Amino acid sequence: MSFSEWVNQPLFGLALSVVAYTGAQLIQQRWRWLHPLFICSGVIIILLLACHIPYSAYKVGGDMLTLLLGPATVALGVPLYKHAGLIKRHLAGILVSVTVGSLTGMISAAAFIGLLGGSRDILLSMMPKSVSSPIAIEISRHLGGLPELTSVLTVLTGLFGSMIGKQLLTWLGFKDSLSIGIALGTAAHGIGTAKLVKDSELQGSLSGFAMGAAGIITSVLFIPVYWWLRG
Repeated sequence: MSFSEWVNQPLFGLALSVVAYTGAQLIQQRWRWLHPLFICSGVIIILLLACHIPYSAYKVGGDMLTLLLGPATVALGVPLYKHAGLIKRHLAGILVSVTVGSLTGMISAAAFIGLLGGSRDILLSMMPKSVSSPIAIEISRHLGGLPELTSVLTVLTGLFGSMIGKQLLTWLGFKDSLSIGIALGTAAHGIGTAKLVKDSELQGSLSGFAMGAAGIITSVLFIPVYWWLRG
């Protein structure tokens, strides 16, 4: 089998993703602040460009891993169930915090693009960046944004949130698990949640709840934006 034939096999994209991520985890052991997904994505992009391999060839195998996103997300419900009592006790405060955080993310994104003189398409693509990718992409599509750009911005938001979010919150004086979990779940969705799960089951469960709540609340908050654009 020639090289060009091999790279078009599903096994190529799957193997490349697994090997690149495994190597990224080894690198992260030395530079703890780096997220493995950031390293892994960079390595794969450079390799595809250097070897002139079309993205479509890699995507065939990469999509096999995408099928695991559903079960992985559902698995977040296990630690969430374990700490359901804590969430119930602070439910009102959590929902207020998530709502304020979601609004802040939307408004700050709009203000940033407005100050830079960006187009309406870019603004609408960036506003839902803090929720999980499937929700953000659908919001962007319905508003008339660019779903592909929204997908990239959402991943970048999660990456940077997972790399510096917890350290920034600690530096600002927020050291309790409740504050850290809710803040990162609201601002950095699944990527930030995955990082917290590795550090603390409690923080990960709180972040998972905040991520889900932020997805629902953000979708509702965008309803008036949608009707305003249609009007």
